[in-house]
Amino acid sequence: MIHEISGDILLSSAAAIAHGVAPGDHFNQGLALALRERWPSMAKDYRHWCHQTNPKPGKAWIWSGPGARVICLLTQEESSGNGHISGKAHTEHVNHALKELRRMVETESLSSLALPRLATGVGGLDWLDVKPLIENHLGDLPIPIYVYAEYRAGIAAKESFHAKAAAASH
Repeated sequence: MIHEISGDILLSSAAAIAHGVAPGDHFNQGLALALRERWPSMAKDYRHWCHQTNPKPGKAWIWSGPGARVICLLTQEESSGNGHISGKAHTEHVNHALKELRRMVETESLSSLALPRLATGVGGLDWLDVKPLIENHLGDLPIPIYVYAEYRAGIAAKESFHAKAAAASH
């Protein structure tokens, strides 16, 4: 079940946080920067994986570290030129990455998932184009999916309220 909430996704208690990036991303903008600052080894491991596998947009990669799981969805084009500015996101990349995300949620038996308004910040897509893709790929999963529709720094969203309400309705 998908719940749009507001708060700071870094304070999420979800089993994993998913976010959009580009292949070889430097994690120097938006949520990716905040994640790199919190878990520097995650960004380093991601870049190593990219160098080893040369992934294309539409793929996904999962990282597990101390107290965290982060899923990088390759929704954006690779950077051009200097390699420090990620390319724009495309709905077809988001679509393929969400298929991979669903597979990961199921194979990893994740109990909940948090994500931002995927590919709409640095990625540049319109939420009205991305939201139906999220609903299509994740909407029928039997776990709470928290979409952080509004960023509120330092404020924890009321995820547990939604989880309890969902459990009560079953």
